[in-house]
Amino acid sequence: MEKLIITAAICGAEAFKENNPAIPYTVKEIGIEAERAFLAGASIIHLHVREDDGTPTQNKERFKACMEEIKSRIEEVIIMPSTGGAVGMTDQERLQPIFLENIEMASLDMGTMNFGGQEIFVNTEKTIKHFAEEMYKRGIKPELECFDKGMIDTTLRLNAQGLIKSPMHFNLVFGVKGGINATIRDLAYLIDNLPHNSTYTVTGIGQYEMPMAALSIALGGHVRVGLEDNIYISKGVLAESNAQLVDKIVRIANEMGREIASPYDARKILKIK
Repeated sequence: MEKLIITAAICGAEAFKENNPAIPYTVKEIGIEAERAFLAGASIIHLHVREDDGTPTQNKERFKACMEEIKSRIEEVIIMPSTGGAVGMTDQERLQPIFLENIEMASLDMGTMNFGGQEIFVNTEKTIKHFAEEMYKRGIKPELECFDKGMIDTTLRLNAQGLIKSPMHFNLVFGVKGGINATIRDLAYLIDNLPHNSTYTVTGIGQYEMPMAALSIALGGHVRVGLEDNIYISKGVLAESNAQLVDKIVRIANEMGREIASPYDARKILKIK
């Protein structure tokens, strides 16, 4: 099997310090959490940013400050800014971070969904095409965020039209209310619909983070963990850091005989220029 790429989603836009005090807000906190996650074994940092009071923002200058802080600590890590932002943001707001220099990857959400049971996360086909076009103009590889089978179908249709380019890298997200469930059957179903020359990462939300990660490790996929997706290290026990979640994945991977990818390995596997 390929070496295991671990993505650390260090803060997200939905959870706050009231939920877990380890969630980073400030530029320095984000830099520290990214560095610790990298040292634990993550080769990609999936980056949302916050104002100092925790308010989610897609402000380009805030991204720039956070990315410079991270790179000053760990130059070789891959930083993948989110273009999902937070529910309710405009397309123009969400797309801001890709206009910074030296962006290698960015997330690209592949469909609209009921998100979390209370909100609607809107990604029209017009939005998807526009985001993809702007990313490819800048040599940015999109990570294709799919929360259900229909989003994979949309991706494959746009790929056939030449709007999404091969080889593709998917992030398959399980356990969001409004998206696909987190079961072995559902994981196998989505993987079976991916092109053979593509790669994929698996993200499990909340209690499903570690079980879905273990399945992906066993099947040859890659893994995303972090406080964006899950604030607990075990049932009822808050995670002390993103690094603690990454470290748990490394231990599972070692038991299964999967080597951990460095950022260099990840770039090679994902065919990032």
